[in-house]
Amino acid sequence: MKYQPENYYHLYNRGNDKNLIFHRRENYRYFLNLLRTHLSRAAVELVAYCLMPNHYHLVVYLTREIDFSNTLRAFTTAYVRSFNNWYGRVGYLYQGNTKAKFVDEAEYLIRLCRYVHLNPVVAGLVRSPEEWEFSDYSDWISGTCLAPSRALMTRGAYFWNAAEYRVFVEGYITEARARARRDLRRFGD
Repeated sequence: MKYQPENYYHLYNRGNDKNLIFHRRENYRYFLNLLRTHLSRAAVELVAYCLMPNHYHLVVYLTREIDFSNTLRAFTTAYVRSFNNWYGRVGYLYQGNTKAKFVDEAEYLIRLCRYVHLNPVVAGLVRSPEEWEFSDYSDWISGTCLAPSRALMTRGAYFWNAAEYRVFVEGYITEARARARRDLRRFGD
């Protein structure tokens, strides 16, 4: 994919054969620290994220022209090397290359962030998205994160404050769970 500056992208990947990519809290923390280091060097903003036991979702904003593919490759390779070293393993960790989707509309962006933040709820790991430690949802709703104001509150004026975003996300929990059950029945897995 050719990444363009001043655009948003949804990045995601999961463990090879659906295996875990995070075993312990330290794995999640290392992944996030490594990610932030690589993104800051490239002047890429991390807008939203959720790390799940066997996959991850990232929403990023490219602030300038860069070779983001190389940044992404360097980051994922560094994590895989560390992971393999920690657990005495070799080979692939991920199921292929990191997938990237271009986010072309503000409406898509807000729904994508909600989807990312609801992942652990839909998976049944927590009852509320703020209970999941490995997501930035708590930062969004506490107002300590600049991403929602930049990405959502000022871009199209969808939300005026963090409380409105919380209502938007948490008001969708019941429907998200119902959709997940329908998808599971339909697609299996």
